[in-house]
Amino acid sequence: MDSTFALRRKEIVCNELPVNEILERWPALKLESQICAEFHRVTNVNLKNRFFAQLDQHTLQSLFRKKASRTGKASELLDQLFKIYDLQDQVDVHVRRAAVLRALPSYMHESDVSFFKMWDVEQSDEPDINDVPLGLLLSNQTSSDACFFCPERIAVLIEDNIVIESSTLADAFIILFALTYILHLNYPKQLLNTFDFVQKVLMGLEDGKLRPRVMSLKNDLLAVL
Repeated sequence: MDSTFALRRKEIVCNELPVNEILERWPALKLESQICAEFHRVTNVNLKNRFFAQLDQHTLQSLFRKKASRTGKASELLDQLFKIYDLQDQVDVHVRRAAVLRALPSYMHESDVSFFKMWDVEQSDEPDINDVPLGLLLSNQTSSDACFFCPERIAVLIEDNIVIESSTLADAFIILFALTYILHLNYPKQLLNTFDFVQKVLMGLEDGKLRPRVMSLKNDLLAVL
């Protein structure tokens, strides 16, 4: 990335412009390849390689299933999610990653209701994405439990706008994470532990003081390695 581009980025971000205006001035951030390249320039970390390697190697699903067998609200939510997961006709790496990402907020005692926006195309012509600072839009032609893990379409939402579409839930999640990091956006208030875990544990960025629930999950992971 040349110095001119870097200075342009600094000027745009530091002025705290609305995301729509930033993207108008910096249209490359609507391209996945450019988002990954800019993230690497800022952090010296390969975005997808690091995220998927960490997501796949940690025994997160086992920990989440163990939690699902207990009592309490979080356990009930996890139990419902894995019942849907276990009924899927086809479970590949994309579905497994999606299940982990859908389970993570519940494990952290956080709500993802306003983050994952479901759009049933048969019920409405346009998705309801008002009042969504950051989120993911999942859509299917028909209502289906499969939309939880492998929607037909998935898009990244920032400030009530569709920024970019991705091929899988995990791809969309990490692209959204990268954009928040590049643009210095605040993480969703209802998912601070979830994003803190992704940033500091999975991605290994700015490994400072961890929130108690993030530290607890990190310790649980270390205990089973």
